[in-house]
Amino acid sequence: MTTTAPRATRQPEVRALTGLRIVAAVWVVVFHFHFTALGGVADVVAATGPVLTAGALGVDMFFVLSGFVIAYTYLDVLGPRLRARAAGRFVWARTARLWPAYVVVLVLFGAWVVARHVVGGGGPVVFQAEQPDVTVGAFVRQLLLVQLWDKPYFDGASWVGPTWSISAEWLAYLLFPVAAVVLYRMRRLPRPLLALGALLLMTPIAAAYVVTGSPYFPWSWLVRILGGFGAGVLVFLVVRRLRVTARSRRVASRVADTTAVLVVVGLCVGELAGEGRGGAVIVLFPVLVGALSIADGGLARLLSTRAFCYGGRASYSLYLVHIPIFEVYWLAMAHIPVLTGPTVAAHVIGGLVLLATFPAAALLHRFVEAPGSRIMRAHMPSFLHEVPAGKAGRTTARVRPTSSGPARGRGPLLGAVPVARTVSYGPPRQRTPRHAAGTVARPALVPSAAARHARRDPRAALS
Repeated sequence: MTTTAPRATRQPEVRALTGLRIVAAVWVVVFHFHFTALGGVADVVAATGPVLTAGALGVDMFFVLSGFVIAYTYLDVLGPRLRARAAGRFVWARTARLWPAYVVVLVLFGAWVVARHVVGGGGPVVFQAEQPDVTVGAFVRQLLLVQLWDKPYFDGASWVGPTWSISAEWLAYLLFPVAAVVLYRMRRLPRPLLALGALLLMTPIAAAYVVTGSPYFPWSWLVRILGGFGAGVLVFLVVRRLRVTARSRRVASRVADTTAVLVVVGLCVGELAGEGRGGAVIVLFPVLVGALSIADGGLARLLSTRAFCYGGRASYSLYLVHIPIFEVYWLAMAHIPVLTGPTVAAHVIGGLVLLATFPAAALLHRFVEAPGSRIMRAHMPSFLHEVPAGKAGRTTARVRPTSSGPARGRGPLLGAVPVARTVSYGPPRQRTPRHAAGTVARPALVPSAAARHARRDPRAALS
């Protein structure tokens, strides 16, 4: 008897993690906007301090989210053994998630960059310390999302500055089907060991913040994506083996709330030791993500509201559009004095530009990102389709869910509830318009739905 390979099921969101995506995205957006030369912006920066100027950390939060959600959705499918078709379907699904909105923004903003290059006679084309190459080859590399892979630094890698992190995320996606084979075999390691591993993966960048105040050294972008993504996977391996009960959700809610407070306090206290030192709070991100995946009160309840979840779903589009909008505004400021004057009009216009990123993101999400992803998924290449039962030459292994269901008298295992998709984002190095880029995840574990889905066989379409 022939069976087809199991495929990942579409599952309910981990709503708190979906809501966390928009928090991370807005953190990156306001971080980039703080480079705007307006007195009011400087006043806000002075009042908020490192909570705003450390917004590049939003990218690292996206990397951790991405690792958690990708593992939650695909590890049981890809982990038992490496299979070309399953890996191909995974890569196609990730392409469908990233590419449509990215290509539209790249082409539109690319036309702006080329126009500035032609009119400016080869002068600066973007507000970055290091200018990107404006060549056909550079455009093709960005189109393929490989523009960062051979560069030790992310500066000037992308025309749309923050998309360096999307290139980094794309590399993590391509490596995941192979890494999943190893990670799947780590699932039964002691939970304290897995948790310690997640924290240790964050320590190289945390140490860089402590020593230099910046996570910036040759190939630091590679350390950030592999460390953050890997930490997210290990947190998932810990969380999946926990039993969800009312008590565990209460504890997780308190841990999540406390961790969020510690992040803010740590940023402020760390700044007293030296500029940027508070960035060491990055080591708390795996704790925050793991706790929110279980929690149902406090911060988790807020992030699970309709407004935050909608923002989380549109966060990738927000990440893509904000720098192109800021670039147009910054160029206008360089040529129109009224936009930079210490006037009410100048500050109102600046505020409107910042707010304009949100409806622009909503439009991109509604008319490009979501439908584009659906169309690509519906047109998956035929050679990636599963072989129908009865036509395959040999039987392929079934994947047993690691957790088969709730134990008698206890709550369901989280490992039985895979999640929705995610993406990622990224940051710049210092306080000059070096654009950060970020990935955010799109998970959502609804605790009330856990028992219902714990009994399901998580075998269905990998899409």
